[in-house]
Amino acid sequence: MSAEFDAIVVGSGITGGWAARELTRRGLKTLVLERGRHIEHVTDYQGEHKGPWEYPFRGRVPRKVAERDYFIQSQFGWFDAYGQQFWNNDRLNPYVYDEDKPFHWVHTDVLAGRSLVWGRQCYRWSDLDFEANRRDGHGIDWPIRYADIAPWYDHVEKVVGISGEKLGLPQLPDGQFQKPMDLNVVEKHVQATLRERFPDRRLTVGRVAVLTEAMNGRGACHYCGPCHRGCSASAYFSSLTVTLPEAQATGNLSLRTDVVVEGLDTDPAGRRVTGVRVIDTRDHSRTRYQAKLVFLCASTIGSTQVLLNSASERHPNGLANGSGVLGHYMMDHTFGTGISGTMPGFDDRTTYGFRPNGIYVPRFRNLAGQDADTDFVRGYGFQGGAGRMGFTQSAERLPGFGANFKKALGKPGPWQMRLYGFGEILPYRDNVMRLDPVKTDRFGIPQVRFDTQYRDNEKRMIDDMLVQGEAMLKAAGAVDISKHPGRMIMGRGVHEMGTARMGRDPAESVLDGWNRAHEVDNLYVTDGACMTSGSCVNPSITYMALTARAANHAADRLAEGSV
Repeated sequence: MSAEFDAIVVGSGITGGWAARELTRRGLKTLVLERGRHIEHVTDYQGEHKGPWEYPFRGRVPRKVAERDYFIQSQFGWFDAYGQQFWNNDRLNPYVYDEDKPFHWVHTDVLAGRSLVWGRQCYRWSDLDFEANRRDGHGIDWPIRYADIAPWYDHVEKVVGISGEKLGLPQLPDGQFQKPMDLNVVEKHVQATLRERFPDRRLTVGRVAVLTEAMNGRGACHYCGPCHRGCSASAYFSSLTVTLPEAQATGNLSLRTDVVVEGLDTDPAGRRVTGVRVIDTRDHSRTRYQAKLVFLCASTIGSTQVLLNSASERHPNGLANGSGVLGHYMMDHTFGTGISGTMPGFDDRTTYGFRPNGIYVPRFRNLAGQDADTDFVRGYGFQGGAGRMGFTQSAERLPGFGANFKKALGKPGPWQMRLYGFGEILPYRDNVMRLDPVKTDRFGIPQVRFDTQYRDNEKRMIDDMLVQGEAMLKAAGAVDISKHPGRMIMGRGVHEMGTARMGRDPAESVLDGWNRAHEVDNLYVTDGACMTSGSCVNPSITYMALTARAANHAADRLAEGSV
């Protein structure tokens, strides 16, 4: 493999795949570096259509194995034996946090990264989000607005393939959608109730990166259900099935897996990246690659770790960190807050198949400034859905024993409606990731240390989620309602953001409005690290749009000779 390229992309997930696609289609010889192992579409989806009876523990990872190797990943709901081969081994890749302020770093260790296992929910930001920092004074102002990124949302959505319903809501702009998936009977009932009782709240089916219509050689979803095991039909979007193959088809892509990026070298003035140093994860051999452009797309944590570990005489506190904010302002979404209830009156109806999607209730709090009855800033949305309980769940609730009990288990259980709140976490300087001064990993690279926690605003927001969610279910006729705030642990939302934020002023930000480092002319960061605030919607489609925009900006500059 050549050691010199037009562009190097670090990471092959959601943003790395998009950077590779855009750069190669612009004619740039591009190298993608991936820490995880190589996998093949279809061939390596080991558990895609297997049943629980085909596993010794019915699809569960043995407790001793989980406690030894996956003590963080196993706390995530989608971790199981069917897709175990995708997930990070926590024992081999440790990190540091204080026990009283834990951080759960949920991630994979394979080509295409978390794009293989993501929740696929895709919601555009609006100017309510891009202007939030300026309006309420938390964080710095974004250097872009919705109008800057809207054409790039269009661009990526046409490739990704997103099914959803247009709502015409200013706080949740509509996009390029395929036909939406159907709501079930109970969800339609709740939808109608909200329309009547809460006119400011809309319930819709999720906007999801799963095809409902065949497109570009990819099949439409056939509702088999377990998307996190891999999709041989390519109905859901991943780097492995869409962006990396499209980049490969140009003839301009080189790919190397099983390499961890140790750091970036710069010229004597510290203004340009001159080399990317990597370590082979199998034999620990070292290689150095050169390129005219470098894109960090290794995830919020991975990219920030690379920048911090690229300190030099010119950049003593980490590369591009003259502002001192690198590693600070870590954000996520509140996760685990749930309200559920039994929905009587629908026991003559059931569903067939497994819709890989839920419902969405867009943000309705603090849309025009702070509402009179709220004691927090920003807002939240609800995801969730309705379904009939299965026999294993019913067994915990049904009375009786013996033959009658066994017979009762042969019928579907009662309907349940669940709402899960996703709230915005503010950008706090003291929510930070650093390099540990003592501990290193198996490659000699300093481990990441986290110091993060929820604050009062998030806790008050969660309280409001519980109140409003209960009121909505009660209005719909739910009984036996239960509420739980969830474990308030950063990282559990799997939407870590910030730490290398965009901004207008180099004195208080790392990146400019094009995702380019203020201090390093040929370096771009386009994953979640670039985010200046967090909104309350799933961020991946915004990462994709920002990446496509930045990659074409970089290619334009290279063509003009200004890099």
